[in-house]
Parts: sequence; structure tokens; C-alpha cells
Amino acid sequence: MYNELQLIHFKAFRHLDIELRPLTLLSGLNGVGKSSTLQALLLLRQSYLGRDANSESDNHLQLILNGDLINRGTGRDVFIDRNDYLPSQSELTILLNHAIQGQGDWRYEYDSGTADVLTPLPLPSSEANPHIYHTALFGDKQFHYLKAERIGPRTTMPMSDYMVSQRNQLGAGGEYAPHFLSAWEKKSVHPALHHPSENAPSLRAQVTAWMGEISPGTQIDLRPHADMDLMNIRYGFAGTPTFRATNVGFGISYTLPVLIALLASEPGGLVLLENPEAHLHPRGQSQMGQLMARAAQAGVQVILETHSDHIMNGIRVATKTNSFNPMRWPSLLPKSRKRFGCDSRYP
Repeated sequence: MYNELQLIHFKAFRHLDIELRPLTLLSGLNGVGKSSTLQALLLLRQSYLGRDANSESDNHLQLILNGDLINRGTGRDVFIDRNDYLPSQSELTILLNHAIQGQGDWRYEYDSGTADVLTPLPLPSSEANPHIYHTALFGDKQFHYLKAERIGPRTTMPMSDYMVSQRNQLGAGGEYAPHFLSAWEKKSVHPALHHPSENAPSLRAQVTAWMGEISPGTQIDLRPHADMDLMNIRYGFAGTPTFRATNVGFGISYTLPVLIALLASEPGGLVLLENPEAHLHPRGQSQMGQLMARAAQAGVQVILETHSDHIMNGIRVATKTNSFNPMRWPSLLPKSRKRFGCDSRYP
């Protein structure tokens, strides 16, 4: 589990030092740096996966600002406003600490040009830690990320054996969620995540049960067309004929990849979520919060950005009913030290 993240001179932050827990919720006004916190983690993953296979060392990781996960522009877009805050010699720093594998340290010098790949500053060999790359953020089997702008209702969705079967990925927009559910439908879900009304442990059964909290009686009909690399998805409701996904609203399509990401994750995994409450009614948002708390209790680290009081209340309910015990994990930092320096002009 990751237990600390520090950002220095990154976007909105002069210096952010935040303690990470099994369930970390980022909330607040627009433009105060919630997305930036997640983006720092995503840039590390994007840079590691996109690194040159012939590079001499992963300890000198170039920072790839534009790629499959996110696009952040150029160096001037990810450094805090130099004229206001930065000394003549300064650097962008990301520090990430893992409870078992130790701390990763990435430092980059300021680049005011058009470069979208930042060159790392050399680290003393004593500070290099290649073990950090053996943690969930940098692998495939234990990582899921869903951005706020997910794929809405579509009659067909793409299939990819490489992304789904080999890399266990849903796609940042949830585009491979139907294919993932079809390919891994018999996967056993962690007992702590089982819906109270569903005894079957399979991913398909548990996704259907939890989807019933969003829209009661929902049935998911998946029809693969492998020759076209497309998955047709339809929904039915308690005995009704099935309907095109485009005829049942946004909420179900937006929720499906979130449910799959949480239910398919295993202990030691990492799930990053942006606005999981999008297009959901209040009760559904509350149930989503309770499911996230269950995932954290099962050993899955969840970091989410949300504006939803109902998500927060769902987590509170899970805590009150003892399905989630936040005191199970004592603080892994020697002391609380959260330092914030934020310019709200940055999203």
C-alpha cells in the first residue's frame, strides 16, 4: 500500500505532502488540485509503461506528459507559475512511498520550452529505489484507472484481447468494460465485496447484484462479435425484453466500469477513480461509497476524486455499521505532516 505522496512545484502545488490510506477521498472546490494529485500518479505510470526498453536504468525515468492515460501539454504546463513562485534554480519533484517497497523519488528540471518529455535529474545511487516499480501503480494485473469523462451509452463497445485478457485493463474511459466482464465473468470476487443478496461469487453475478442498487432488476446482455472486435451490450429489467444501451440512460453505462474495477480488484491492488458519482441518483451514490469502503477493507487501495456528499455518506454508513473499520490500519507515517501550497488557477 502507498502511504505518502509529495509533490513539489507540480501544477497547483508549491509543496503538497499527503498521507495516503486504504481509502483516500479527495474533495473540495473546483480548481484546488484534486485532479492534479491523481495526475501525478498517472504520469509516473504512463512514463514507466512508455519508457525506452533499451534505457539503462528505470531510476532515471523520463516524464512523458502526453500518452494513453493523460495529456498534460508541455513542461510549462506542469510546473507551477515560475514567475510567482519558483527560485532561479528549481525542480519538479514527485515522491511516492510504499509501505513495503520504500520510496520512489523522481526529479525534473524546469523546461520552459515546448518539450513534452521531461529529462530527469540524476539521483545519487543511494537514493535510487528500483523496487518501487514492482508495486501496483506500475503493473497491469493490480491497477485500474477510470477518468471522469468515461464512455457513455453505446450500442457497441470495442474488444481487445491484449488489453483485457493479457493486461487486465478496462481502459481509462471504461471502453473495454463490457469485454472485460464477458472475458472474466467467472472470476471469483473477494468475499468482503459480495452483495448481501447474492451468494454466487462470480464477477458477473456480483456486478449484476450491485447494479441492482443503481437500477433495480437490471440484467446485462453481452453479445461478442469477435470478427469485428466489437461487443454489443443491451440491458433488461426484471423480465422485460432487452434494450439498446442508448435507450436506458447514462447512469448504468457510467457505473458499469466503476463496479467492475472495484469488484475485480484483489488485495494489494490500486484503483484510481474520478467522479464515480456521475449520472447516479443519490441512493446509488451512497451504495457506491459503501462498495468502495468494502474494497478498502478487502485490501484494495482506492483513491478517488469526488464532489458527492452521498459518496461520503455511504463511506460513513459503512464505517458506522462496521463493514469498514478505518482504524484497522494505523498511520504508517512517523507523524502527521501535511503541507499545502496551492494556486487555485490550476485544475
